[in-house]
Amino acid sequence: MNIEFNRNEDVMKQLISRMESRLDKIYKGGGEKRIEKEHSKGKMTARERIAALIDPNSDTIEIGAFAGYEMYEEQGGCPAGGVVIVIGYVSGRQCIIVANDATVKAGAWFPITGKKNLRAQEIAMENRLPIIYLVDSAGVYLPMQDQIFPDKEHFGRIFRNNAKMSSMGIPQISAVMGSCVAGGAYLPIMSDEALIVNKTGTIFLAGSYLVKAAIGENIDNETLGGATTHCEISGVTDYKAEDDQDALNTIRELMDKLGDYEKAGFSREEPKAPKEDEKELLGILPELRTKEYDMRELIARLVDESKFTEYKKEYGKTIITAYARIDGWAVGIVANQRKIVKSAKGEMQFGGVIYSDSADKAARFIMNCNQKKIPLVFLHDVTGFMVGSRSEHGGIIKDGAKMVNAVSNSTVPKFSIVVGNSYGAGNYAMCGKAYDPRLIAAWPTANIAVMGGAQAAKVLLQIQTSTLKAQGKTLSPEDEKALLDKITQDYDNQTSPYYAAARLWVDAIINPLDTRKWISMGIEAAEHAPVEKFNVGVIQT
Repeated sequence: MNIEFNRNEDVMKQLISRMESRLDKIYKGGGEKRIEKEHSKGKMTARERIAALIDPNSDTIEIGAFAGYEMYEEQGGCPAGGVVIVIGYVSGRQCIIVANDATVKAGAWFPITGKKNLRAQEIAMENRLPIIYLVDSAGVYLPMQDQIFPDKEHFGRIFRNNAKMSSMGIPQISAVMGSCVAGGAYLPIMSDEALIVNKTGTIFLAGSYLVKAAIGENIDNETLGGATTHCEISGVTDYKAEDDQDALNTIRELMDKLGDYEKAGFSREEPKAPKEDEKELLGILPELRTKEYDMRELIARLVDESKFTEYKKEYGKTIITAYARIDGWAVGIVANQRKIVKSAKGEMQFGGVIYSDSADKAARFIMNCNQKKIPLVFLHDVTGFMVGSRSEHGGIIKDGAKMVNAVSNSTVPKFSIVVGNSYGAGNYAMCGKAYDPRLIAAWPTANIAVMGGAQAAKVLLQIQTSTLKAQGKTLSPEDEKALLDKITQDYDNQTSPYYAAARLWVDAIINPLDTRKWISMGIEAAEHAPVEKFNVGVIQT
């Protein structure tokens, strides 16, 4: 390995260490004191419940660990959005688990909590994946009720999705392991089966204080909506558990009895490790994101036996399209090439930019993968589509639209990994969050924005200086530089993977060495759902 590789590897390891340090803090939820408070009540925390529920030594991936990161500082923070979501295995069955974190504002729902819960249900619905809810929540966070209560992507959509999943035959199991109040009370009861933990679980539309205020009735919460009430009198819940562990054991027994599912039929062979050293993924991306590198080197460390078959290798060279296997699953890879290359006409093409021929090639390849029922994997390191008169006259908009059309109408599952830049319409064409990837993850090196920081800052500076001139004001060179530095810093903060992950533009920030696991478990989840017929619609050739 050369000095540049070692430098790149050191930078990546530092970024991974920073990510892991931030995750360690997030994993503590509301902090040690609140964790101790839950334990004093005989309750496990959300993460402890999930750890006790899933199969020992099985793989998991967490969705949205950075949700809400640095978003609610005035409210005291909302680690992981106040809810933990994991795709894992229970009694040998892959499923998605949603656990309210009662150490964070008593499990109250912030706006990002609602968005994250809806993402979990979206994953379940797209993949026909069983979903388990571990309920322990005080309901909507009232100071922000206007941002979580009434809209299409707010709290109430959860129950609409409960009903939709029930009609689709997707198993839903809920365990009430703490508070379950007001509108939130509908979630477990709209599930197929509901459990409640004795003495700690309660379900009611209004608690004892509100009942007293509303109708003057004196009653305690346990009598109003505890386990005995709902298992013996109302019949609202189906199983009474003596403690958290008993509830989790019952869920495992229920999951063990689920029947098989109709499979999508994706090709899978015996998984094989890459021949190239996977750990070298950490040293391939240049420290300076403007430098070129060969994306094939990265692909060779992700795919089985480091083997991949390139489609139209000599055409449209700024996008690599290739067939391969990842953990045994057949995949079609669409990846941005960051090397400067020559086109068929002998013209130099900048790496990371999508040209007309590249967009045309990618669209054709995506359609081929749909025809052959091959899941798609997008590896992002794109600065956008090529601009300028030559590209405009050559029809870049038409060819870009062709690629976006193919991505939009694709019915095979799509998985996106943002390894570097993901800017502007390039993000769309490479199946960014708006284009329904089944899962989308970012490496710590990712940047997601409408354009690069340097270009955006210069544009914003021009706008601000023009505004000041119109007001009869001028900036000194020093003031102009200070303004540019501030604009650049603000913009760069918004392009970081943490900013994106906090808002669930990506499902997670991951260690590059976990990329194969994310893709493999994602395809395994997608295998639960039959693939619809592909129809690309109107597309110009």
